[in-house]
Amino acid sequence: MKKTFKVLDTTLRDGEQTPGVTFTLEQKLNLAKALDDLGVDVIEAGSAITSEGERQAIKAVANEGLNAEVSSFARILKKDLDYALECDVDSVFLVAPTSELHIEHKLKSTKEKVLESITECVQYCRDHGILVDVCCEDGSRSDPKFLQKVLETSVKAGADRFTVADTVGVFVPEETAKIFKSLKSKLPLGVHCHDDFGLGTANTVAAVHAGAEYVDVTVNGLGERAGNTSLEEVAVVLTQKYGYKTGLRLEKLVEVSDLVEKYSNIIVPPNKAVVGDNAFTHEAGIHVDGILKNPETYEPLNPELVGGKRRFMLGKHVGLKSVKKLLDEDGFKMSEDEVMEVFNQVKFMGDKGKRVTSSDLNAIANNVLGLKKKQAIKMEELVAVAGNKFTPTASVKLIFRDQEVVTSGTGTGPVDAAINALRTAAKDVPFELMEYHVDAISGGTDALVQILVKLKSKGKIVTAQGAGSDIILASVDAMVNGLNAIIDTNGE
Repeated sequence: MKKTFKVLDTTLRDGEQTPGVTFTLEQKLNLAKALDDLGVDVIEAGSAITSEGERQAIKAVANEGLNAEVSSFARILKKDLDYALECDVDSVFLVAPTSELHIEHKLKSTKEKVLESITECVQYCRDHGILVDVCCEDGSRSDPKFLQKVLETSVKAGADRFTVADTVGVFVPEETAKIFKSLKSKLPLGVHCHDDFGLGTANTVAAVHAGAEYVDVTVNGLGERAGNTSLEEVAVVLTQKYGYKTGLRLEKLVEVSDLVEKYSNIIVPPNKAVVGDNAFTHEAGIHVDGILKNPETYEPLNPELVGGKRRFMLGKHVGLKSVKKLLDEDGFKMSEDEVMEVFNQVKFMGDKGKRVTSSDLNAIANNVLGLKKKQAIKMEELVAVAGNKFTPTASVKLIFRDQEVVTSGTGTGPVDAAINALRTAAKDVPFELMEYHVDAISGGTDALVQILVKLKSKGKIVTAQGAGSDIILASVDAMVNGLNAIIDTNGE
C-alpha cells in the first residue's frame, strides 16, 4: 500500500456550521489562501445553495488561482448543482443520505430513488466538466451492502471519489476499518468523521489504514455539535506515528490554527493536542528540568515541527530552573541567592492560588534587586460611555514616557472602546492582543473580576493581570501592566 494521504479541508463549510460561526467573504478568502499555503489538496469552500453571499464567497475562492481543488457542497438536487456551477468550482461534494433512517425519515424516499438521483447528478456534473465526490451521508449507520451498491452506481455514473461519512460520530475504529476494507473499488476513497464520541481522529486514522486516501477534516476540529475530525491531529498522527507522506507543510499548522481561531471566535482549548497553548508549555519543575536536559524527555514532538514554540510557565509547581531561565531571558543578572528569593516569592504567590504572569515576575525581580523601575505608562484618567443607542466610547489620559497623552476610542462595548483608546495612546509600542480572559472571583453584580491578557510583541509573549470590581478599569490595568512589561522586555 502506498503510504500517502490527501486532505479535503471543510473548515469553510462544515466548520462554519459550528453554532455561532460565520465567515465574511474576505475572511473566507484569507482562510482559503492560508489553507492553500498549508498544502491542503481540496478546499470545500461552502454550500452554494445557502445564499447569494455564500455564492459570492465560493466564487471568489474558486477564482483566486489556488493550487488546491475548490469544491462546493451539494445535495442530490439539480438546483444545488446549478448554483455550484455558477461559482466556477472545480468539483462538488455531492452528499446522498444512505442510511434507512435518513432515507425514510428525512428524505421520505426509497433506496432506488436515491440511486437514481446519484446517477443523474453525477452525470450532470460530468456533462458540465466538473469533478464529483459522492459522499454517503450517515454512511456509518448504513447497510454495508447498500454502501457497496451506492459505490458501484457512482463508479458507473462517472464519479471521481467516494466518501463515507460518519455524520453523527458513532463509528469506532474497528467498525471503521471493517467498512473501508469491505468496499471494493478503484475509486479513491474518502473518510468524513465527526467527533461526538471523541473518536474522530482515531476513526479517520483507522480508515486510512484500511484504504482511505482522502481525509475530510477541519482546522481546530470546528464543526456541528462536538465538531469534525481535527486536521492538525490527523496530520501529525499519520506522518509522525505511522510514516505516511502528505503535501501539508506541517510547520504552518499553528499559524493556520491561530487564524481560524481569530475569525471563528472559537477559542482553542489550552490543552488541545498539537495547537493548544499548553501543548508545548511546561510548569512542573521535574518536567522543566528534563526538558532543559533533553526536550524529548517530556515532549513527544518538536514544537517547531508544527510551528509551535516551547514555553515555561510560573505557578506553585514551578522549579528553580524555570525561574532562572525566564529571568535570564528577560535580561536579569542575579546571584544564586537573589534567584532563590524570586523563586520563593513565585512559589508563595502560586500557593495562594494566584497565576503568576510575566509582568509579575518582572516586578518581583526588580523588587529583589532593589530597583524601583519607573513604569513607562501610567494611567491617570479613564472615562467610558455605552448605551443601547450610543456607540461605546472611551477616553484615557496617560503619562507615557513622561508626556501626558489623551486619546479616545470606540468599540463593540466599553471594554473594547477603552482598550482601543489605550492602543491609540501607545501606538509606538508594537503588540497584538492574543488573549483576553475574564474570571469572576466572587458572585453577584458587584463581583470582583480578574482579567488576564496575553500580548505578543516582536515574537515574545507576555502575560499580565488586572483585578477589581469594575471590569473596564481592571481590563485597562491589565493592558497597562502588559504594555509596561513589553517595553521593559524590548528595552524601549
